[in-house]
Amino acid sequence: MTMEAGVLVDGLCFGEGPRWHNDALWLSDMHACVVLRIDSQGNRQEVTTVAAWPSGLGWLPSGDLLIVSMRDKSLLRFDGKQNHLHADLSELASHYFNDMVVDAQGRAYVGNFGFDLHQRQAVAPAELICVEADGAARVVAEDLLFPNGTVITPDGKTLIVGESFGSRLTAFTIDRQGDLSQRREWAPMPERAVPDGICLDAAGGIWVASPSTNECLRIIEGGEVSHRVALDRGAFACMLGEQTLYILASGSSDPDTCRSERSGQVLTVTAPYPGAGWP
Repeated sequence: MTMEAGVLVDGLCFGEGPRWHNDALWLSDMHACVVLRIDSQGNRQEVTTVAAWPSGLGWLPSGDLLIVSMRDKSLLRFDGKQNHLHADLSELASHYFNDMVVDAQGRAYVGNFGFDLHQRQAVAPAELICVEADGAARVVAEDLLFPNGTVITPDGKTLIVGESFGSRLTAFTIDRQGDLSQRREWAPMPERAVPDGICLDAAGGIWVASPSTNECLRIIEGGEVSHRVALDRGAFACMLGEQTLYILASGSSDPDTCRSERSGQVLTVTAPYPGAGWP
């Protein structure tokens, strides 16, 4: 089924890490170095700034906001007034951080590039890092090809991550300590499609933003595509807020181009199922 989306917000530099929290959409305008809260009418509120580029977002049980700080390979905690260093992960990560999912216990799983994407280096594998609620960190998966958007199922037992340069969604079993095992392919991507940001719905489907094909896809385990939302620019992330699918799109991912053109948008479309699990 092909669906059409409408524009809620225009003029962003580059939106990433969308999350639905307390009846609003939260996101990182990465190359503007700000975290935003956007209400259902499209009104924006600047939450905090992150000079080293914000990306993935999530919340601790305390209510504090965790923010990926990409270029300095760290995780920040925003207490409602200011940012604090939650974890310095520079010794564990191969390259810049990107997306993240935070579970019900405040445990964060953070991916990274693995190589310098903007300088067109050769593709290299990366790690998935687990950061406990107290800031203690360890590598829980290796040899991932650009681990990007990540979700956790409602029962808390399965983590699924999009490998952007592996063209697949990869699943792991989560044990009680938060470690990952039983790695397996959850679904291959359709031809030319690349997984970036992802979110999970209540029927078990995963919505996948694909910048390479200018669309957002709903994929069922095994690889069947049930729904498509076609766009006029790259889709880089998506999030379900109740039964609205929010898509972050942009004409480019190049930092300088993003800042000069400000082609980033938040698009909306009514989804067949509400969101589920984490984020």
